[in-house]
Amino acid sequence: MNERAVLAGGCFWGMQDLIRKLPGVKKTRVGYTGGDVPNATYRNHGTHAEGIEIVFDPAKISFRQLLEFFFQIHDPTTLNRQGNDLGMSYRSAIYYVDEAQKETALDTIADVEASGLWPGKVVTEVEPVGDFWEAESEHQDYLERHPNGYTCHFPRPDWVLPRRDAAE
Repeated sequence: MNERAVLAGGCFWGMQDLIRKLPGVKKTRVGYTGGDVPNATYRNHGTHAEGIEIVFDPAKISFRQLLEFFFQIHDPTTLNRQGNDLGMSYRSAIYYVDEAQKETALDTIADVEASGLWPGKVVTEVEPVGDFWEAESEHQDYLERHPNGYTCHFPRPDWVLPRRDAAE
């Protein structure tokens, strides 16, 4: 049975391009979430963040593994910013679908903080999932159609949490 995750970490193009390639990720779509405008659009998304909805097979990739990759490809220590992108739309957030995801999110953030590998304090919001308004078609799969298009997301080899014991 597939599960759903909703994350925000800056411009959704780069997030989608990297996350979709993970083994166990079945489907992704980009959109607007975590804000105040119904039927959000690129031109009118109020306080929503640019987000990504991920459908994944938990037998192949866990929610924890998704979050570890999420924290490696964006900077969770910059408030309302990723690279040159500034504003609430570009905030770091995890929108949990159930209590298990909430606990995993808080545990992962605590581990990121304790690791000392990131450049500052994690400012990632952890909130219950709400409406997810799918972005316009030109934003879906953007970097597949424009391979040299803008992105500020990339894997940071120094931002990898130590492997946990399998018994944990």
